[in-house]
Amino acid sequence: MEKLFERHDIYLSEVPMGYVRDFMHLIHWDSRLVIVKGPKGVGKSTLLLQYIKKNFEPDDRHVLYCSADTGYFATHTIVDLADKFVKRGGQWLFLDEVHKYEGWSREIKEIYDLYPKLHIVLSGSSLIQINDGQADLSRRMLRYDMPGLSFREFLKFDKGIDIEAVTLGTLLESPNMFCSHVRSLCHPLEHFGRYLQYGYYPFYFENKRAYYRHIEDVVNYIIDVELTKHRNIEVGNTRSLKALLQVISQMTPYEVDIAKLSKATGISRPSTLKYLTHMEEACLIHRLFTDLKRVTDLQKPDKIYLDNSNLLYALCPQRPEIGTVREAFFANQLVSAGHTVEYAGYKKGDFCIDGNTVIEVGGADKGFSQLAGNNLSFVAADDIESASMRKIPLWAFGFLY
Repeated sequence: MEKLFERHDIYLSEVPMGYVRDFMHLIHWDSRLVIVKGPKGVGKSTLLLQYIKKNFEPDDRHVLYCSADTGYFATHTIVDLADKFVKRGGQWLFLDEVHKYEGWSREIKEIYDLYPKLHIVLSGSSLIQINDGQADLSRRMLRYDMPGLSFREFLKFDKGIDIEAVTLGTLLESPNMFCSHVRSLCHPLEHFGRYLQYGYYPFYFENKRAYYRHIEDVVNYIIDVELTKHRNIEVGNTRSLKALLQVISQMTPYEVDIAKLSKATGISRPSTLKYLTHMEEACLIHRLFTDLKRVTDLQKPDKIYLDNSNLLYALCPQRPEIGTVREAFFANQLVSAGHTVEYAGYKKGDFCIDGNTVIEVGGADKGFSQLAGNNLSFVAADDIESASMRKIPLWAFGFLY
């Protein structure tokens, strides 16, 4: 235990506190069992450590942070740790990287039942299952999915420009008022291009020069380690998944041809559809369908994007097509803000949001020809600073969270 507390102290002494994400305030930390899920690299570990540092004294031994991949768990169980910790007066146990511990859910359920006064906060991969068939935690656990940085957060982190998030409803109702407010504090287009290339993963601020290499490391880890472990992808097929990502990175944002995608990667059609599902679960891609309520396991998606625009710039062999970048950004920010995003349909618009609002994404000259006859429709246009009628700057949708 003393060794764990020593490491706990080291982690807390090294965690940066210059910028704390607003995501921290969305979590009900007082709940008995909380898990923060998300892809590698979005800052889950930092979030847990920052919360401890902000809310507990440095020498407080009622709280303990440790990682499930530490050597301690080679000879001890999580139940053993919890038992010793509670007997020493422990009240808050933060267990990071819990997905790396085999059978974690069964032991967490046992701890939950044995120690009703112990608060447990976990972090883990976006791929981990809360219910593994043996320990159903779904009724006990509060789950939070943590995305990467929004454009709003990037501005705050990079330039110290602090602007409150706006709801989608407010943005659509009063776009000019919101855009004028932002323009009174900065020129958003001055920073938007950099965000599209570098702004999604917080580790950009740790080592800017190695940013894309770090992204590639994240992608390789997700495919080589997490997908093979949590979705039973055979190790021999990981090269095919990486080839699939490469092909998707070069696709223009039109309707998907699974036959061509399968041929280009040498993967069968059923396997391609299965891999796409798993890669979306891992937050590597977004699949868009015209009707999410009727989607089946092996249904062909209508559109596919890499999860965020930074992945496009990191993985695409050439400079990515700007239309793909714009649409990938838009889909990512809306999904990350908790909205339902569907494909609006051929000749109807790019995106249908929450089942009722159609938004077309394009450049500064994008018009309303595809949206004719739909009063609840808008254009999200790149390269403009101000809103006019139903035409809203694309960057403004980066302020939703």
